[in-house]
Amino acid sequence: MEGFYHVNQLKAEFDRLLPFPIAAFNNLKKAERVEWIYNSNAIEGNTLSLIETKIILEEGLAIGGKRIQEHFEVINHSEAISFIENQVNRTEPLDEQTLKKIHHLILKNIDDENAGTYRSISVRISGSQHEPPHFLQVPHEMKDLFDWYEREKNRLHPVELAALFHFKFVYIHPFADGNGRTARLLMNLILMSHGFPPAIVKAENEQRLAYYETLEMASVRNNVQPFIALIAGCVEESLTNYLKAVR
Repeated sequence: MEGFYHVNQLKAEFDRLLPFPIAAFNNLKKAERVEWIYNSNAIEGNTLSLIETKIILEEGLAIGGKRIQEHFEVINHSEAISFIENQVNRTEPLDEQTLKKIHHLILKNIDDENAGTYRSISVRISGSQHEPPHFLQVPHEMKDLFDWYEREKNRLHPVELAALFHFKFVYIHPFADGNGRTARLLMNLILMSHGFPPAIVKAENEQRLAYYETLEMASVRNNVQPFIALIAGCVEESLTNYLKAVR
């Protein structure tokens, strides 16, 4: 808990201001969803801008010159966010069924054959020295991950729990595609279930680079602290944005 002093301070103030005024809260959630989807997709190479993402989400319009897959990535991500919000509201458990539903929502109409299904091939991650486990090990590795989560969910600080789950998930790389988007959704499901707003990893060059570098450091050198610190910084930014909006 000591390493999250500033997060804890912001969270305490955040909790003191609850419940937020409805108008301010709804406006913030609307803007947050657009930013979350834009950044998470852009990290993975989607070329839609923030404004184009907003137009697709809020006006249902297609963007000329952009691939249909990029439109589905926006629409699907929004559905996946709605799903995890419902999971949090109903206090549903985080388990393999939830994971596969999220992944199915991310890839539907894009890769229906693999949506919600663990990979049946071994993979390499572009630009990384880390080699994920053989595909035959994936079900066992995922069982171990959820066992770890059940053991640690009430012991670790929520930010550390969420960041470590994200890292462990992408280390296994259980799906052929869509692992990054799914990992960030799962991370935010954990944060939101502990009363935090979602943490948005920005796609701008500097943070995107730091995101990949710290994941690589965790995977190859077994040093997870820089990645946890990066996610903690994203959580602080989200809390600060909420506090500015309602003060």
